[in-house]
Amino acid sequence: MLYKHFVAFSVSIAVCAALPAQKPPCLAAGSTDNAFLGIQTIRLWPGDAPQATGQACDDIPTLSIFEPQQGHGNGSAVVIFPGGAYVGLAANLEGRQIADWFTARGFSAFVLRYRLSSNGYLLPIPLLDARRAVQLVRARAHDYSIAPNRIVVIGFSAGGHLAALAATQPVAAKPDAADAIERVSSRPDYLVLGYPWIGAISSDTSQLSYCKLFNVMARCEELRAAYSPDLFVTSATPPTFWYHTFNDSTVPVEQGLRFYQALIKAGVPAEAHIFANGPHGSGLGKGDAALDQWPALLETWLRTQGLLAPIASIRPRK
Repeated sequence: MLYKHFVAFSVSIAVCAALPAQKPPCLAAGSTDNAFLGIQTIRLWPGDAPQATGQACDDIPTLSIFEPQQGHGNGSAVVIFPGGAYVGLAANLEGRQIADWFTARGFSAFVLRYRLSSNGYLLPIPLLDARRAVQLVRARAHDYSIAPNRIVVIGFSAGGHLAALAATQPVAAKPDAADAIERVSSRPDYLVLGYPWIGAISSDTSQLSYCKLFNVMARCEELRAAYSPDLFVTSATPPTFWYHTFNDSTVPVEQGLRFYQALIKAGVPAEAHIFANGPHGSGLGKGDAALDQWPALLETWLRTQGLLAPIASIRPRK
């Protein structure tokens, strides 16, 4: 969801408030919080993240992990990228609520708190965090009782832009890397996009523009060529589910159509749903009789991909 003002990531704020003023100020590697609710928050990197400019909460990308009900996991995982125009994170609407929806269906869910351009972390730094998140989940698949080839990435609005970038610009596995997490690929196996801000990098200031927001108009064409997901779709792009609304006044539906048309051209299996009514930032639904059906359509799509059926060989979580 695109906001002018920063929407705080509630899990990380709670963690920060509970810790004394010492380094690191937010999370130690492997830190656990809200274990009572089956939620854990970990850092993406055990030390400083690449290109970090400080050690405050805003400098530390994290994953908040939501477990399915014990005994009901199906071996699938979802990594969730909330939106917020790279200014903030709609962590409740497009993070926690989405995680709860997936865990109720047997998924292990991971909500990414990526670094924001409003804090000086311009692209590609959020993309570094997104890739690392997928790699971390895949590298630790055994620990989370998931299959390494059943990883879905879902993103909304700016998070949709980031998810599409992660899916079209993954990094390959480095088998000899010293860091075990880098020994696996960052390519998600499936991609889900909700009203994605595909055309974020644009010099057209009549629409919401990343270049204008962050005062990089002089570099806009360079950034557009490097970070427009529709330009990087290939036959290796993961199967995709996309939904948007016709009257989205913040991110025009044409932006998502560009990505969908690129998927068609590349021969990527893709499912699209365009609803007549609904505001930008609708999350799981806003009371519209038609739009509120999109999660059911997603559930059907996930079922057809085989992601809701449990894997017998997956070790149950203790």
